[in-house]
Amino acid sequence: TFRQGKPAGTMRRTGDAPRGTGTTIFFRPDPEIFETTEFDAETIRDTLDVKAYLNARLRIVFRDEARKTREEFHHEGGVGEYLGALVAADKARPVHEAPFVVTTDVGGGQRVEVAVQWTEAPREALRTFVNGIPTPAGGTHEQGFKDAVRSAVKAYMETHDLIPKSLDLAADDIREGLYGIVSLFLVDPQFQGQTKEKLNNPDARSIVSGALRLDLESWLNAHPSVGDAIATRVIQAARARLASRAAVREVRRKTSVSTRLTLPGKLADCSSSDPHKSELFIVEGDSAGGSAKQGRDRYHQAILPLRGKVLNVEQATRAKVMENKELTNVVQALGCGLGESLDLSRLRYGKVILLMDADSDGAHIATLLLTFLYRYMKPLIEGGHVYIAQPPLYRIDVGSETFWALDDADRDRILRANKRKRATPEITRFKGLGEMMPQTLKETTLDPERRRLLQVTIPDAERLLTETTISDLLGKDAAPRYRFIVENARAVDDLDV
Repeated sequence: TFRQGKPAGTMRRTGDAPRGTGTTIFFRPDPEIFETTEFDAETIRDTLDVKAYLNARLRIVFRDEARKTREEFHHEGGVGEYLGALVAADKARPVHEAPFVVTTDVGGGQRVEVAVQWTEAPREALRTFVNGIPTPAGGTHEQGFKDAVRSAVKAYMETHDLIPKSLDLAADDIREGLYGIVSLFLVDPQFQGQTKEKLNNPDARSIVSGALRLDLESWLNAHPSVGDAIATRVIQAARARLASRAAVREVRRKTSVSTRLTLPGKLADCSSSDPHKSELFIVEGDSAGGSAKQGRDRYHQAILPLRGKVLNVEQATRAKVMENKELTNVVQALGCGLGESLDLSRLRYGKVILLMDADSDGAHIATLLLTFLYRYMKPLIEGGHVYIAQPPLYRIDVGSETFWALDDADRDRILRANKRKRATPEITRFKGLGEMMPQTLKETTLDPERRRLLQVTIPDAERLLTETTISDLLGKDAAPRYRFIVENARAVDDLDV
């Protein structure tokens, strides 16, 4: 027994310890030495739990005598299981199902254990340890990990020609969404400071990098579907970074020092200033915009007409995007900014509704607008603010009854349902929204009680597919579009030229 660092009595032998026993140590803090003698049970619990993850064969029993509780920590899965627990706790969406886990004995009683998994999270989450001690400030072992990840992923993408032309990948792009655990065991660790938050061993960088890089690259090549998914995630991060940076730079350049709100001249704003009650209809053409302005509810519905087809931002340079008048009008009307400066708390309308003609041109314009929102104002979509209006393509009068059909299939369904009625159906096909009378547009498309809206969402399971589809069908490279046409040509029944 010791008190204040000195033995309280003489050392004496009591006998041989039987096999399977161990040593029990009791610690009682001395108030003359410690500023506080109270300890947080949750902190101790979490620390012991992490120790059990980092030492897969270790079993730790934690008894809280104050609460009369007992917990046992034992994790056979080691760092791989620890990584899965972190991803689940943060509710991050994994890009690939199984994590990459490697344990390498580097000799001399030293070893490296690493687990990594890419997710859809907006930032990386890396935890590093040396001999079981957490190193929140990183150090040379963390730098070695980053070197290996960057080299392995970039080598895979270059080998399989997955990097788009003119797209420069940064190390941060490769690690965005990456969850990682690095556990290094060294014989003689050298820490910076007494708190041991940062490792200084120069050789640790090469130890970790050498233990990880080749194995990670081999794993990516052995699992091409995983490698391609990670590559798509990296490309998505790079494009988002470049778009956000350009948008912020351009907004700062163009924004006046005045705090006065600037709205586009074509905007017919609503009276309400409550975003929860306000709606913005982005309408195709001035003619349709005129009908929409007359048929709307002026209190909560605003109308912004656009001229022609907007710019395809997937193919345009960042400077061209920011110079485009129609897209600038959209940004000004919404009022929440774009890119990194986007703030949904400043959004002026709770619903942003794309109102286009019910034909292929209208679908194309809606697609171009959705691409812009996806690239530059993605939180609008993720927040459930974006909708697509469903104006009718046909008016069908059967006797005294009137029906509205969205498309040919809907028209045929209505005709079949009214087949037995004696009256001959009268079918009117609208050439566009501008041809509709304001009252008709109100009844079919604007009135919340009778209209049909499609909410734009990105399902968790289809986030990578969404990114790939937009890149392939709207990007500069024509090869993916050619493949798409060849593979789907036989399925086309009606081609609108």
